[in-house]
Amino acid sequence: MMAANGHLSGRDERLFVPGTETSREFRTALGTFATGVTVVTAMGGQGPMGMTANSFTSLSLDPPLVLWSPAKSSSKHGGFTTAAHFAIHVLGEEQDGLSACFTRGGSAFDGLAWELNAEGAPVIPGTLARFECALHAVHDGGDHSIVIGRVLRVAQRDGAPLCFSQGAFGRFARMT
Repeated sequence: MMAANGHLSGRDERLFVPGTETSREFRTALGTFATGVTVVTAMGGQGPMGMTANSFTSLSLDPPLVLWSPAKSSSKHGGFTTAAHFAIHVLGEEQDGLSACFTRGGSAFDGLAWELNAEGAPVIPGTLARFECALHAVHDGGDHSIVIGRVLRVAQRDGAPLCFSQGAFGRFARMT
């Protein structure tokens, strides 16, 4: 039952309509969904480029498709939405420093071990998983684009993922 103050009776829950006046609350609510952390790389007009992203998800097993969503406001948006090939690197729990390299103001590829794959996309060895992709489709997603990649190759190692929730990095702990 809804109380007059916008809270559900008996719970510490607030109901609101997403909009300009509630954009911070909407972002906070979205942040309660824990995600993995990835670094997406591609070859741009000025050389290799990368971006930390948590918008990665699987889309299809047959054909093998994955997606991620770069912000249209990013200076790298055009490079990522037009790159014929790219790689999505899933980070391990010990790789939060690698994540920081590809955030705004990060050092990117400086001092980092990386190589080009057969299609010319930069790849970073040693991440928890890597999905080397060919661009399959790009769709409008509001203030982001939805970039779908057809997975050409996968590299994977044992380990635990780096997690992100409520504005902070964390680790996955199994329930016993």
